[in-house]
Amino acid sequence: MKRKDKLWFGLFTMPLFTIFTIVVIIPFIIGIAYSFISWDGISANPKVFVGLDNYVTIFQDERFFSSAGHTLKFTLLALISVNLLGLTFSLLVTNGLRTSKLARTFFFMPNLIGGLILGYIWKFIFTDAFKFLGGKTGLEGIFFNWLINPNFALYALVIVFTWQMAGYTMIIYIAGIQGIPDELLEAAKVDGANIWHRLTKITFPLLMPSFTICFFMTLSGAFKIYDVNLSLTNGGPVHSTEMFAMNIFNEIFGYGRYGVGQAKAILFFLIVALVTLTQVIITKKKEVQM
Repeated sequence: MKRKDKLWFGLFTMPLFTIFTIVVIIPFIIGIAYSFISWDGISANPKVFVGLDNYVTIFQDERFFSSAGHTLKFTLLALISVNLLGLTFSLLVTNGLRTSKLARTFFFMPNLIGGLILGYIWKFIFTDAFKFLGGKTGLEGIFFNWLINPNFALYALVIVFTWQMAGYTMIIYIAGIQGIPDELLEAAKVDGANIWHRLTKITFPLLMPSFTICFFMTLSGAFKIYDVNLSLTNGGPVHSTEMFAMNIFNEIFGYGRYGVGQAKAILFFLIVALVTLTQVIITKKKEVQM
């Protein structure tokens, strides 16, 4: 790279790097320091250094492990449902249907709705709409208020998250499908390969870069979910849907234990980083070159 090009590169990247440093890197480093102190996060009382006591407290917190279990279960279900539905949508709208453009718009629209608003919309559906449908159809074993049942509330969150994210992953899968040469599919079709063989032997292997991106986006989004969790269930009933992010928020602002909350946040970061990086490495190895 020429010296002039380097100067232009630095000129355009420096403002973004500066903002990222101020907004992300510096607060993260300060957060690591706060994870070793005892403080309520509000008062002007002196901050007492407690070493690793906050981290020891985490491993004695049954509610934190409960939220970890809920988060892992939610993430696994969301990973499957979001990508399965997004891939299905992408295959449907790339088959030359007349209404494919309109279908893309409808499938993607839920992603444009904010998480808080989305949660309140579906809260109405799960309470009033489901109750009405149950009374009209007699299927009260299916159409009831899922949000007050600890056995169903988490699945309600999965449905809402899937409805929001499937359209976004669909766009990524569409880009991947459109990047596959038509000659490959036509040659396979001439050789007698049916639809299933063309999907499993050609389309899916060549879509691995899209799978890598979509899996990463779904995993990170599911692990960090908070806004939908807050507006739809607020962690209830009986903390059955309290996720990682909500548990950390409640620890800091609900119980006033800033140091413990920061320690949880650091541990949460390490878990998300480990899981997502592992996923990227595994899926990257499966990518094939055309």
